[in-house]
Amino acid sequence: MADFRASGVPALSWPVELLLQAQGIQVAFFDVDGVLTDGGLYFAEYPPSDARLSPDGPQAGETLKRFHTLDGHGLKLLQRAGITPAVVTGRDSRVLRARLQALGITQVHYGTEDKAPAAQAVLDSLGLDWHQAAAIGDDWPDLAVLRRCGFACAPPHAHAEVLARVHHVTRAAGGQGAAREFCDLLLVASGRYAGLLEGNLS
Repeated sequence: MADFRASGVPALSWPVELLLQAQGIQVAFFDVDGVLTDGGLYFAEYPPSDARLSPDGPQAGETLKRFHTLDGHGLKLLQRAGITPAVVTGRDSRVLRARLQALGITQVHYGTEDKAPAAQAVLDSLGLDWHQAAAIGDDWPDLAVLRRCGFACAPPHAHAEVLARVHHVTRAAGGQGAAREFCDLLLVASGRYAGLLEGNLS
């Protein structure tokens, strides 16, 4: 048995046919709620007169979101591997914009429920086609993008209609590493995963 503490051999693996389906991907589309988050929505309820509030702090009625650091690092690894992460979401908030800016994600469409045209605009700007795109989503607004992409993925709690139409369902839940699993799969399929891992072992 390999000693994974000292070895550069990746511990992750997927069926060959799944990796073949995910080859050639150049852009990866991400939904936010239910994918990069657990799907829960938290609303700040501070009274407007609360002295603890600052111009940069949460405002009354503002939506708060919880993100996972594993997912964030996966998005950074995609960029290092030459795969462009793109976010197409039906929502918009200061916390979401701050998180995506911190991750260096520049291909973003906020506040759009009609996601296919937004994704098409991203593809056009990158000079890519749908067969070079992958996507992960969890609900009906994501279906048009998922069905067009060369590789489609969903977290396990996604709606049944989504689960029935994707190539892979992650083990991890949304907001709990599902996006990282999607990223890792794309990195393995691209042949870049082992090299990126090795750079962290030496």
